[in-house]
Amino acid sequence: MAVPTAQPRVPDPAAKPPAVPARARSVVTALLRIVAATGGGVLLYLAFPPRPTWFLAIPAFALLRLVLDGRRPRAAFGYGFLFSMGVFVPLLHWVSTLVQTLPWIALAVFESLFMAVAAVGMALVARVRFTPVVLMACVWIAGEAVRSRVPFGGMPWGRVGFSQPDGPLVPLAAIGGEPLLSFITVLAGLALGELVRRALAGQRQPRSLGGPALLTAAAVASGPLAGLVPPTGPVGPTVTIAAIQGNVPRLGLDFNAQRRAVLDNHVRQTEALAADVAAGKVPEPDIVIWPENSSDIDPLLNADAAAQIDRAARAIGVPILVGAVLRNPDGVTTSNSALVWEAGVGVVERNDKRRIQPFGEYMPWREFFRLFSPYVDRAGYFVPGTGTGRVTMAGIAVGVAICWEVAFDDAVQDEIDAGAQVFAVPSNNATFGLSEMTYQQLAISQVRSVEHDRTSIIATTSGVSATIDPDGTVTQATGQFEAGYLVHETVLRDTTTLASRLRGVPEWTLAALGVLAVGAALWTGRARRTAPGEGDAGTAGNGKTGAE
Repeated sequence: MAVPTAQPRVPDPAAKPPAVPARARSVVTALLRIVAATGGGVLLYLAFPPRPTWFLAIPAFALLRLVLDGRRPRAAFGYGFLFSMGVFVPLLHWVSTLVQTLPWIALAVFESLFMAVAAVGMALVARVRFTPVVLMACVWIAGEAVRSRVPFGGMPWGRVGFSQPDGPLVPLAAIGGEPLLSFITVLAGLALGELVRRALAGQRQPRSLGGPALLTAAAVASGPLAGLVPPTGPVGPTVTIAAIQGNVPRLGLDFNAQRRAVLDNHVRQTEALAADVAAGKVPEPDIVIWPENSSDIDPLLNADAAAQIDRAARAIGVPILVGAVLRNPDGVTTSNSALVWEAGVGVVERNDKRRIQPFGEYMPWREFFRLFSPYVDRAGYFVPGTGTGRVTMAGIAVGVAICWEVAFDDAVQDEIDAGAQVFAVPSNNATFGLSEMTYQQLAISQVRSVEHDRTSIIATTSGVSATIDPDGTVTQATGQFEAGYLVHETVLRDTTTLASRLRGVPEWTLAALGVLAVGAALWTGRARRTAPGEGDAGTAGNGKTGAE
């Protein structure tokens, strides 16, 4: 009997290819989400100055919306953490020039934890039926509000609104401050992400896509419309203000070892300004702004330093705002001060820095952190000052935000409430070398000018010094690590914007809405899980999220 031979199998061209195992698909999807989350964070970092790419903040949050779609809390936390690390690791790199790598990464991780928690809340409220992306943006603002206040006074650096000084949304700062600017920027990105999410899910009907499309357009258009709301109140006379940038002997922390050289540099540049005024090259200033730490030698205790400052004041013939480090009566602590110095008289008014920098100007838990870094002992023993931040120079009410004070909403607001007609931002950025820190600080000052309708004068030891108009335009700027001066004519203002009058109301309103939305999402999710016959439906993907 013949044994039949096996015939080779001919593939059926109509047959479907073998299905990819579900586990493999899950791994690929997770990897794509990891790349998208991290990449979105990097896009947000790239939106910050010195790059003129403010618009990248919108696709950054569009990616975050896609990544958080249908995620459970644990996954949302992880993706939110990756997104935030993509922002904070490169954004805060300047910290490493002060304390090296480990503290820089630790700070980035710590700040990212706040926003990772916010991402969990965003994933929860993404499941609500109505206006999910609006509530998600509110949750983000709540996260920014918390990390801007705790611990040790908070870290407002890197808030989304500070990436937008050159974008069309910046007029919103005059309506609701930086928090409203952050909110609308985040909302525009999330709405764009929602539009893409629905299109990818096959929901391409006009009814489905119309809501998020209109919301994206409305968010982007709200900035120019906000510019139509004018501030109220009078404008005053025209004054001329000069900023001195004396430069430092070398980059980094070691410049402090040559304190007298720094002081002499600022005296020399003030005398150069006086010579150019006498020659008719530049208009005579009404006041002069020196940077933070322009005299690290206490002029109240050192007669030689006082004589040098008075020499400069006599040469220019107008009051000088001198950044000085003063030894307090206890002999241990110091104050970071701005002194109003008049020729032949000396100090007539003093403003001490109210928001001092943890891990730099002072060290919280010094003994504990010494276990992790030898640079702990380089931190100072500064103490915070009191007062409103306003000083009077030649009859001009000057709001003084010393260095990173300008990043704190309430510190700047206090100056406006005290009647400040112009902002002075004396800073010492030499410690951070050629990093992006000085440009990030410049962007913050631009937002503050718009927020409160004030001219800002930035004077730094090593750059970038700048003058900023009330609409946020940088009118003059120096280079980094070069000596020079700026002279700027401006109209004094006693105007108040809506943001100035509302103070923290917009931020707290948005943050409260975010917190309430998270609470409601948790409550409805719990009710859905415990309802008879519902099973675990409440923890499934968000599916349809309702109309925007």
